[in-house]
Amino acid sequence: RLMPELPKFDDEDLKSYGDEEEELALSPPAALMSILATQERLLENILECIPVGEFAVIQPLSDEFCLVLGYLLTWKLTLAFFKAASSQLRVLYSQYLRRTKSLNKLLYHLFRLMPENPVFSGPTSEVPNKDTKTFFTEELHLDVR
Repeated sequence: RLMPELPKFDDEDLKSYGDEEEELALSPPAALMSILATQERLLENILECIPVGEFAVIQPLSDEFCLVLGYLLTWKLTLAFFKAASSQLRVLYSQYLRRTKSLNKLLYHLFRLMPENPVFSGPTSEVPNKDTKTFFTEELHLDVR
């Protein structure tokens, strides 16, 4: 709930960024970026021996699973923050992510975490004319209880 409110504070300071000639960058919330940087290093240690194109098998409820889930949820917060920001702020934030290579690392990690065949084995709504249900064709309900 808090993430969409945070860009308002940077919006007030946006006017002071317009006068310099160098390419500008503005960090999303420092606490979020600090956690993301730590998670990137830990995830890199877990996935270092797996090349892009192959996928890692992460056992549910293991330490690695919790780390990967935390990393992806941190990115979800970051994207919620971006969504709430004005287009001018998004440019500055994206420059920061480009300099820190965080987006490159996200894609690199996703391509090693994505299963080769994302078959959905959980309960689904009945959809006619579909033999194979995948995570891309079914709506997921993530209710925390």
